[in-house]
Amino acid sequence: MSISLQATGTFTIGDKTVHRLGFGAMRITGPGIWGPPPDHPEAIRVLRRAVELGVDFIDTADSYGPYISEELIREALHPYPEQLLIGTKAGFVRTGPNQWVVLGHPAYLRQEVEMSLRRLGVERIDLLQLHRVDPRYPLDDQVGELKELQDEGKIATVGLSEVGVEEIEQARRITEIVTVQNRYNLTDRSSEDVLEHCERHDIGFVPWNPIAAGALATPDSPVVHVAKAAGATPSQVSLAWLLARSPVMLPIPGTSTVAHLEENLAASTVSLTPEQLSELSES
Repeated sequence: MSISLQATGTFTIGDKTVHRLGFGAMRITGPGIWGPPPDHPEAIRVLRRAVELGVDFIDTADSYGPYISEELIREALHPYPEQLLIGTKAGFVRTGPNQWVVLGHPAYLRQEVEMSLRRLGVERIDLLQLHRVDPRYPLDDQVGELKELQDEGKIATVGLSEVGVEEIEQARRITEIVTVQNRYNLTDRSSEDVLEHCERHDIGFVPWNPIAAGALATPDSPVVHVAKAAGATPSQVSLAWLLARSPVMLPIPGTSTVAHLEENLAASTVSLTPEQLSELSES
């Protein structure tokens, strides 16, 4: 299987330049993103294989497991390669399988950053993204706490997740925002205005749920039609479309198996024609 992450181009986050196809470390935990992985050795192999294949941007969160994803990353990859950028998130609490509670109290955010530093085994987090904005507290206080941690040298760069343009601009008045992580894929482009805003300001756009696998299974869908013509899988075409959509796009497909990891990363070699891109964009 051919894999060439160099073909994806690069994007600079802080002092690190990464390939535009990364790895999302959510699915290496247990079912419902809860508890340990059902196959611990395979989870470790997935992380190590990703780096072997050139992945230098790994996305995780304190709530994945909870905590387990960060612990697995440290077990598999520490001491980390110099070029590897690990982004984590805080502000979204896990209370059970598939159960989430937004919590952006500044003191809680500080606590979770401190704990992520320990779990990842680092003195500074490369990228800390506010996982969700908590409406119970002023956004200035939530981002302000991250700015304080940044000033203390515990966070290198700051990002946001599931936000609108106004929230991005409000946060940018406090500190530089280097990434925004919103849901975006072929079947859900509700964050198109946010993506365009990120393009104008050179902010990395990290689409979560980038493949939307369920929607790709329809036999007569445009993505299946293009995949057959391109000699690729629907998932690979979906990722290739994202990479072609914008130079600030940073897809982070996740998986729990090495075979699926390699299939996803092979999207780096899928070249879509202008006609195919148009067919997908108009679908």
